[in-house]
Amino acid sequence: MSENNEFKPYIPAEKIVPEMTVLSIVMGAILAVVFGAANAYLGLRVGMTVSASIPAAVISMGVVRVILKRDSILENNMVQTIGSAGESLAAGAIFTLPAMFLWAKEGLMEKPDLLEIMIICVIGGLLGVFFMVPLRNALIVKEAASLPYPEGKACAEVLLAGEEGGASASTVFAGLGIAAGFKFFIDGLKAVPSEINTPDHGIASYPGQFGTQIYPAVFSVGYICGPKISSYMFTGGLVSWLIFIPLIVIFGGDAVLYPGSAPISEMFADGGVGAIWGSYIRYIGAGALATGGIISLIKSLPMIITTFRDSVKSLAGGQGDSQLRTDKNISIKVLGIAIAVLIVLTAVFPQIPVGIGGAILIAIFGFFFAAVSSRMVAIVGSSNNPVSGMAIATLLFSTIILKVTGVIGATGMKSAIAIGTVICIIAAIAGDTSQDLKTGYLVGATPKKQQYGEVIGVIVSAIAIGFVLYLLDAAWGFGSEELGAPQATLMKMIIEGVMGGKLPWGLVIAGVVLAVVVEILGIPVLPFAIGVYLPVQLNACIMIGGLVRLYFDKKKYSDEKEKTETISRGTLFCSGMIAGEGLVGILLAIFAVLGIADKVDLSGVLNLGPVAGTIAAILVFALNILLVMKFTAGKKKA
Repeated sequence: MSENNEFKPYIPAEKIVPEMTVLSIVMGAILAVVFGAANAYLGLRVGMTVSASIPAAVISMGVVRVILKRDSILENNMVQTIGSAGESLAAGAIFTLPAMFLWAKEGLMEKPDLLEIMIICVIGGLLGVFFMVPLRNALIVKEAASLPYPEGKACAEVLLAGEEGGASASTVFAGLGIAAGFKFFIDGLKAVPSEINTPDHGIASYPGQFGTQIYPAVFSVGYICGPKISSYMFTGGLVSWLIFIPLIVIFGGDAVLYPGSAPISEMFADGGVGAIWGSYIRYIGAGALATGGIISLIKSLPMIITTFRDSVKSLAGGQGDSQLRTDKNISIKVLGIAIAVLIVLTAVFPQIPVGIGGAILIAIFGFFFAAVSSRMVAIVGSSNNPVSGMAIATLLFSTIILKVTGVIGATGMKSAIAIGTVICIIAAIAGDTSQDLKTGYLVGATPKKQQYGEVIGVIVSAIAIGFVLYLLDAAWGFGSEELGAPQATLMKMIIEGVMGGKLPWGLVIAGVVLAVVVEILGIPVLPFAIGVYLPVQLNACIMIGGLVRLYFDKKKYSDEKEKTETISRGTLFCSGMIAGEGLVGILLAIFAVLGIADKVDLSGVLNLGPVAGTIAAILVFALNILLVMKFTAGKKKA
């Protein structure tokens, strides 16, 4: 414990300050639901989510410290601990569960009910927290110097910069409000088109299409991800929309090619480029996505094996005998009982049709990937954690076992996706828990209270996520242009392929080969594959956000501190915009379900033609970009 004795947290172990209070629990629970819903909407649209830890910490500081005049950094830390669980649980759920909704539309099974979704998410989330707890002493304490935990450290720095909390919080709230206004103006009032496009049937007989969306959240994803990731996604979009689609139209002619049911020329004439994308390109993108996930997992294997070995080896040292407040975790006895109960419930609950074999698989894969995820986010950050690759590997393995043991058809498919969902949530929550515990380690939080905070965040988010999924599916439907649900569609295809379902294997294999070629060229496969799968308009909007980030990255500053503050300001503003648009997206989904969306629709009243509509959309998008640049640049110092 010498390393721990040398390190002194911001709040000393002997000092007791407010931490798990009614205020921190209520605020954390609200933020867990808010960021969970916003990230579910974002992830189903663009195939990725963003971390909620820092925005949650900043909002907490704005409310707790500035408005309520309460001065406790540990109370703020508890808010972000509970709040960030919503985003992680949403990420795990949206990558897999929409597959059941898609099968329900095909008449293969019933939709998962709210109780089923809640039970799956609660079990996955709690196992993610509990599997990580015994690893804390090894990863957070013993290896404090060697494992950086970038997001956890950044979140601690935000909390420690308490005197700047008011200004930072106002930046997040400004982004939230501005994006909410833009989203309602674009998709609620429908005052301007949501996309700026070249003609749907191509220019000069070339059947390709190019354009951009004008949504604040999509633009913000580009800023947060940065120019490199944005450019990889954009390149994938260019390949699919300006190379693959034109080639299919030019050479397809009047042929009827599976999975399409009409001649390609007729599909193109009736539905334009979008019809070709929906029938063919998505399968190529899915093949590339699956391969990208597997490649990322294979490349991570040496680190995964080392990580797991070191984590298990360090467990021999226990959690330490120290009675210091900053060293206390949930006891091993309580953890053991809780994990055993959860595994038994997994085996017996009819809502999770996996049986005892599936429950054992979940326990084995779950602990393995929890250990891997907890350590990998310490090195490469949460954004690069190959959760989708882990889910794909789990799905492949479990689906093969289910098929070999005779569990096939709808039952086998449902069992496979249930196993995949629990594992996906375990990996996502374990990574989030480890980042939060690192933040707590630096600021001097009580680990045991943080771990219980994660449990609260998981349960609250699990209750809410089912309602969010049902609402979004009722409003637009998963797999639609509005909600492509790329990862869930991919998981569905993998299970169908292994179970012997009908798949356009030629298109899928083309995507596999494309991903391999891209990897050989040294381009990161996953962002490129997501770009191939998603509409080019979405990728172009992300690219524009990446270019704005590039401008601020390359701009001349007086010192490194000024650059860091500027970039961080933009990240906070964009995080707020993502939350604001996501919340209005949920509101518009409610409008659509209740049948009042048409009553606020002004498109018929304004009746903008193609030219006027395009000009109006350009002006709105330009205003959005200018506002991001203004808030990122901040006020000039005298």
